[in-house]
Amino acid sequence: MRIRNYFLAGLLFANSVIVSVSAIGQSGTKVTGDLIIFHAGSLSVPLKEVAEEFKKVNPGINIMMEAAGSVASARKITDLGKPCDIMASADYAVIDNMLIPKYADWNIKFAGNELCVVYTDKSKYSDKVTAKNWMNILKQPDVIFGRSDPNADPCGYRTVMMLQLAEKYYKKPGLQKQFTGKDQAYMRPKETDLLALLETGSVDYIFLYRSVAVQHNLRYLILPDQINLKNPAFATEYATAKVEINGKEPGEKVSMTGEPMIYSFTILRDAPNKAAALAFAEFLLNKEKGLKIMLKNGQPSVVPMKVANYDKVPTALKPFVKK
Repeated sequence: MRIRNYFLAGLLFANSVIVSVSAIGQSGTKVTGDLIIFHAGSLSVPLKEVAEEFKKVNPGINIMMEAAGSVASARKITDLGKPCDIMASADYAVIDNMLIPKYADWNIKFAGNELCVVYTDKSKYSDKVTAKNWMNILKQPDVIFGRSDPNADPCGYRTVMMLQLAEKYYKKPGLQKQFTGKDQAYMRPKETDLLALLETGSVDYIFLYRSVAVQHNLRYLILPDQINLKNPAFATEYATAKVEINGKEPGEKVSMTGEPMIYSFTILRDAPNKAAALAFAEFLLNKEKGLKIMLKNGQPSVVPMKVANYDKVPTALKPFVKK
């Protein structure tokens, strides 16, 4: 009888472990501890809101978020060996090129965006600038514009790509070199660093994601789909734009090719708190939770999209991707 009782107790314990493991990653599951998220600067506002909502159902969680350019964020992992649970990038290619396969196994795409010319009422010629004449305005000697660093931030190399596309679209040879050679002192590590320059009047215009402009109630020009890197219908045209940036190793160069803007994230292979990371990921991908917050902040959902290494995607996240 005693042996039978031990056997039953063992079964109950095993079942409880199975239940607890199967619950990991499910929305609403209570998770605790520190959750470390490295993310693109343009995700600062929406991810903060997502984190606040997530903490309402997980009051025991401590979410530690670090904003930086996506390339710089990836280098914190690859070069500095910093612990991280989730890496969210403004360009899915950063995770593909820098983290997979050594640091992560999969990469889920979840939101889109587009590039704009952003300004304020105090910007020079703000009463005259339009989506057709912005190039002529920004080239004026008395006008200063800012952009982010292509070697640290996807917004930076996307700005260069946009200028390449604009050169062809508007038939203005030399446009890209004219712009990249001007106002270099106002280039910053990530796109959200440019906001302070704009708001203090240090610059008149900045190249920025539309979502960030929406979040900060700034004025912006909607550029043609042929150059704004938004519309999948122009993927072939976007692919003609190419920019070289610094790679993983000193002296190494990586060629980035233009394509529609797609944000993505991964959970690191050695994530310190995988249970919390998985629960947060599922919350983020829920169209009534995280994706609803993203849309409110100017970033429409692209869920579900095809994912490489489908078999390595956690079971709880497979409903949000395509094989």
